[in-house]
Amino acid sequence: MKKHKKHKINKTYQEINEKIKTGDVIVVTAEEIIDIVKENGPVEAARQVDVVTTGTFAPMCSSGAFINFGHTVPTIKAAKVWLNKVPAYAGVAAVDCYVGATEPCEDDPLNKVYPGEFVYGGGHVIEDLVAGKKVHLKAEAYGTDCYPNRMVEKEISLRTVQQATLCNPRNGYQNYNCAINLSDRTIYTYMGALKPKASNANYCSAGQLSPLFNDPYYQTIGLGTRIFLGGAEGYITWHGTQHNPSIKRTKRGVPIKPAGTIWAMGDLKKMSAKWLAGASLQGYGCSLFVGLGIPIPILNEEIVQYTAVSDEELFTQIVDYGHDYPNGIAKSYGQVSYAELKNGHIKFKGEKIPTVPLSSLVRSREVAEILKKRISQRKFLIGEPQFTLPTK
Repeated sequence: MKKHKKHKINKTYQEINEKIKTGDVIVVTAEEIIDIVKENGPVEAARQVDVVTTGTFAPMCSSGAFINFGHTVPTIKAAKVWLNKVPAYAGVAAVDCYVGATEPCEDDPLNKVYPGEFVYGGGHVIEDLVAGKKVHLKAEAYGTDCYPNRMVEKEISLRTVQQATLCNPRNGYQNYNCAINLSDRTIYTYMGALKPKASNANYCSAGQLSPLFNDPYYQTIGLGTRIFLGGAEGYITWHGTQHNPSIKRTKRGVPIKPAGTIWAMGDLKKMSAKWLAGASLQGYGCSLFVGLGIPIPILNEEIVQYTAVSDEELFTQIVDYGHDYPNGIAKSYGQVSYAELKNGHIKFKGEKIPTVPLSSLVRSREVAEILKKRISQRKFLIGEPQFTLPTK
């Protein structure tokens, strides 16, 4: 893809936000823009459309929440914290802790996770909090002159805590593997249950609705980008852990393997249990389903062309999770499009095998539609990034 070419359409963030404020903005979803560009061409499409909305709803293991549970009398500097028996990291400050989505309840240690067993974990604690439920907090400390208290137990909720911030270090993966299992036994992974001898294939992406597929070079995505996160407004605060944009790409700029990621944050007190849902993955452990959507401002016709990418143009690699993946082997057993994956089956070595998504296409569409509605109703402005995500 050529860089720095002269554009026929040039809009600014300020101009688009003024259109939002006056109610004159034209917003479409990442699915709707495909036909608009096809029928009108990129220049006219960029002239007509101001914002394209994206969406995804999928398990995002690298998620969690910082919670300040308030000072006690006498004061305490927590050294160990549990929320509904889920260990939370307390080495932050006196009454701050971080609960990770994949941390299991101590009653369900990972070495006792069996196929079919439900595991309650950090993701469920977060869901319970945003659902308005009370959560049992226990904190232990070693005691100091300024923080003499050594233990506290109490019920907390989002209404009673000082502050609660969703802080997700790695969300919104730009592409991910199609998982199969070439071993002779069923295995249980974060990609779901995989039957032996490639009897099924699991994937996790909203395809043409997925946020980073629609701005593959992160031209509008970076520090300060305002997003839909967990049902409320959130922000991109950094590139996510394992951000790896230097992956081979198609002519449309699409990486054919897992590539970019975002670090996302937002006010947990404003979020919804519909869009932050605890997950128990069979035989693997716990996680958190996250509703995430990024609005793409159409600054020029190059950007609108990227947003018009379709499932037929998006490809991922078939990876063996039975032997290769756990042994650090990056071998690909073929390439498939998201159109094929969403069709419900793929061809592998001449055999037709069923495909199962971990992400919800219905919920992903709903995120994009909600974001579209909020922008159209002047309730959501586009955040201009201070700098965009790194491309190298």
